Amino acid sequence: MKTLIITFWCLIPVGLLAYHYGPGREQMTLDATASLLDIAKSKANAGDWPAAVAAYEETLAKLPKDRISEARQIRLELAKARMETAQLPKAREELATLAGELAEDPKADTKLRDETLATLASSRFYMTYLMKLEGLPETEWEPEIEAARQEQKLLSERAAESGDTVLAQKHAEDLESTIRLARMDPFELYGKAIPKQCNGCCSGKCASNKPGKKPSLKPKDGRGAGAGAPMDGEGS
Repeated sequence: MKTLIITFWCLIPVGLLAYHYGPGREQMTLDATASLLDIAKSKANAGDWPAAVAAYEETLAKLPKDRISEARQIRLELAKARMETAQLPKAREELATLAGELAEDPKADTKLRDETLATLASSRFYMTYLMKLEGLPETEWEPEIEAARQEQKLLSERAAESGDTVLAQKHAEDLESTIRLARMDPFELYGKAIPKQCNGCCSGKCASNKPGKKPSLKPKDGRGAGAGAPMDGEGS
């Protein structure tokens, strides 16, 4: 009996080490990423978007690779934060990638899937707005706004099918704003307040503009990512 007790006490350190380098280390990593995520959310709520972007990026870097669902949610929030820090083109690319992954995954959370698609459509809306301000031809911006139109129509239909009339109405209003933007002449935008998501950004194709064609962009307000359509306060 004495030998058994001694053996048991000798094995305790071994067990603790096994836990530390196994499940224990993973739990420590999850605790650390949870703390970072709390910081990121706090910075976002405070409107400190650069700090929020940095915290979201650090959270993703430290999150275990098998935490796919959590990573996708963080990627969505990171893209939203990028849209507030003059990183619209990058956010739009990341959202398109994430939306594609969610659409192809039958086990993906439907709420996250639709929220990502809605945010992608919003980023397309602002990218179109930006490209029109830069004086780019219709061949450049039309595919983007058309994709946004199709995505918002799909979201409206999904919401209606689920019985969520409020959300269906919101997506329908976003769709109307997208259609109006597609029809607007670029000169109609020049005297309007530039959406915060467009201010300080370049679509990535602005180098193709002819000298003098790009209007002077003077921000007049600072709309949030979900503030609605820039031209009349409705939709997208």
